[in-house]
Amino acid sequence: MADHDSLLKEICDLKKKLDEINAMPLIGDKSPEFEAETTMGPIKFPQHFSGKWVILFSHPGDFTPVCTTEFMTFATMHKDFQKLNCELIGLSIDSNFSHIAWVRTIEEKIKYKDMEKVQITFPVIADSDMNVAKKFGMLHQSTSKTQTVRAVFIIDPQAIIRAIIYYPLSNGRNMDEIMRLLVAMQTSDKNKVATPANWKPGEDVIVPPPNTVEMAEVRTHQKSVDAKDWFFATKKI
Repeated sequence: MADHDSLLKEICDLKKKLDEINAMPLIGDKSPEFEAETTMGPIKFPQHFSGKWVILFSHPGDFTPVCTTEFMTFATMHKDFQKLNCELIGLSIDSNFSHIAWVRTIEEKIKYKDMEKVQITFPVIADSDMNVAKKFGMLHQSTSKTQTVRAVFIIDPQAIIRAIIYYPLSNGRNMDEIMRLLVAMQTSDKNKVATPANWKPGEDVIVPPPNTVEMAEVRTHQKSVDAKDWFFATKKI
């Protein structure tokens, strides 16, 4: 009986460890659902953001310099993201009180480059129980057991994860690139095209390659596109 109890305990302990492993959702997966307290009040995701793109991003901790520059930059771009039907949601495992104190300090005291008196107008999730961070695989044990890495999830209006970007604790993100990627994906969805390396809005896009010999022949003579070869054609939109 003792052996049976010991084996059962080992199995339970193993299951607990497996449950604690950070399961990271993948591109194309339905976003994990969650409810959380934020600096803007409680939110229920994805229900409260139905029909919108969302950029969910984590930061290692409040009152840290790199995170402060990121929040200030995101905040100054918030209205531009909203014009793209996109909302921002920040997250760390700090408390809501810490978040509030930090964003107030940013507005009242911090000046960086040409940014000052910056209001953080997007919600910041208080995730002290690490519930949301674990759902999205934001805790990397080999880096830190108590800080989330700089994760970025771009989630579409159907709550599907469309892009994932991870940065280390030491290096800040490029917000212009995050916005560029958002615009690129929206452009691809709307026009059924792909975008080339270093693409910027207004530049030519890539037409999907033909998948039959007949279509390949047509492509090489198609006037509406700039066909470099049968598999490589661009066009303006």
